[in-house]
Amino acid sequence: MCLIVFAWRVIPAVPLVAAANRDEFYQRATAPAAAWPEHPQIYAGRDLQAGGSWMGITQPAAGRNASRFAAITNIRAPSEHRDDAPSRGHLVADFLAGSMTPQEYVDAIRADAAAYNGFNLVLSDGDTLIWFSNRGDADPRNGQPLEPGVYGLSNALLDAPWPKVVKTKAQFASLLCLGAPDDAFFEMLADTTPAPDQRLPETGVPLDLERMLSAVRIESPSYGTRTSTVVKLYADAPATLQEMLIH
Repeated sequence: MCLIVFAWRVIPAVPLVAAANRDEFYQRATAPAAAWPEHPQIYAGRDLQAGGSWMGITQPAAGRNASRFAAITNIRAPSEHRDDAPSRGHLVADFLAGSMTPQEYVDAIRADAAAYNGFNLVLSDGDTLIWFSNRGDADPRNGQPLEPGVYGLSNALLDAPWPKVVKTKAQFASLLCLGAPDDAFFEMLADTTPAPDQRLPETGVPLDLERMLSAVRIESPSYGTRTSTVVKLYADAPATLQEMLIH
C-alpha cells in the first residue's frame, strides 16, 4: 500500500473511512480481496509471495462488537533497505487474525519493529485507531490513539507533505463533506498526473523515478498501482471493503 487517506470519527455512524492505492511490481503474485480459508473472518487481498497483506478488514465474530481494520505502507528509503528483513505484510495479517486491541498489538510488536524495513501501520478495532511506524519516534502521535480527523500516508511518515498526500487529503475531505458516493473516491484515486518537479520529495531515487512515483495512480511498464480500495467501518453494521483491480 503506497497511498492511503483516512477519516477517523469524522462521519457520524461511520468511525473510519479509508481510500487507498496499492503500488507494487506487476510480476509479484497477488490474490484479490476475499475471505481467507484459514481465517474466514478476514477479508483482504493477499501477497502470494510472502503470505501477508497490505490492507484488510474482519467481520464481527463471537466476543467482538466491531470489525477490525489494518493497512500498511512502506517507507521509501533505498539506502536503508535490507533484503533479509521479514515481510511487513504479516503485521497486517497477524493483527486481523488476532484479538488484541490496536494499543496491545503495537506494544507487542514494538520491541522487534526495527527488524523490518521502514513501515507505517494503521490499525483499528472500531474503538481506537493507531498509527505506528518503526521510523517515527520523533512524532508524538506514533503508537498512540489518533484524534478525530483526516490523515494521509504515502511512503513517508504520517501527513508528510508530499504532493499526492496533500492533494488527496483535500479532495477526500471535500468528498466526505459532500456525502459523495464511493465512485467519487475511486475517481480521486485514478489521478495519473505527476507532481511538478519543484514539489517532489527527495527520497534517494533518481529524478525521473521520483517524478513517476509522485502520481496518485502510478503507471509504468513494470511497476505501478495494482489496486484501489475503499473501506468503511460502521458503528452498527459490518465493515465493507470495495476493491478495484488495475493491474
